This record gives sequence, C-alpha cells and structure tokens, in this order.
Amino acid sequence: MDKEIAKLVNESDHKTLTIWAADCAERVLPYFERNFPEDNRPREAINAGRAWVKGKLRMVDARKAAFAAHAAARDTGEVVTARSAARSAGHAAATAHVPSHAIYAAAYAITAICDATNLDDVAMAKEREWQHQHLLKLVNGAMGS
Repeated sequence: MDKEIAKLVNESDHKTLTIWAADCAERVLPYFERNFPEDNRPREAINAGRAWVKGKLRMVDARKAAFAAHAAARDTGEVVTARSAARSAGHAAATAHVPSHAIYAAAYAITAICDATNLDDVAMAKEREWQHQHLLKLVNGAMGS
C-alpha cells in the first residue's frame, strides 16, 4: 500500500479510520450488489461501521456484521469483483473492532477495481489517489474539530 496512505493510517484516530474504510468499501459496493442484489450483508457491514462511529452500535455488533460480510464474500463463488467488494465491506465494519482493518478495506477496494477493469493501472491509480486524498480530508477535518 502507498507509503503516504500507510503513514496517514498510522497517524489517524480510530473513528476517522472507520469512516474512511466505510467510504472506501462503499465505492466498490455496486460490484457486489449488481451480482447479488438480494444479499445485503456487505451494505449492512458498511452501515454498521458508520453506526459504531456515531455511538449507535456496539463494537461487538459491528464485528458480527463484518463476519456476515465475509460470509457473503465466501458465497460469491467465482465472481471475483463481488468477492473483493464484500471483503472490503467486511474489513470496513471490522475497523470498529481493530483500526488496522481499515487498510484492508482500502486494499480490497483496489482489488475490486483491479478485478472489474482487468488490471487497468490508470483506474487503480485513480482509486488509490482518491483514497489518499479522502483520508487526508478526513484527517484534516478531524484535527480541525
């Protein structure tokens, strides 16, 4: 993962990382939902992470949502874009439990882009740049609060 992103992750607070992870996962969620429109486990995981940040959900419940999203990923079979998107959502929710999961939410989002675009370096670089700029914005907003 990009060194600048890794540095920001190490310097960021738990709630900021959870928001960032949820935002990263949400960007690739359509890859899952297009293929499995009836399965809401990844969306619920993203929502669980956001609810934890607001103090509306216990960490243990966010963790359960993360496990459910990872189960959804296992249920995708050979649909690799959907699997990566569900894994991203699972790690986004798991960030409520352990902050270091945020980097995996971002990495799986990049993997989903990679899978969807057949290794398009430009698309992956754009997503990585969005992740970096978005985390910078969140960190600067949190510091200004």
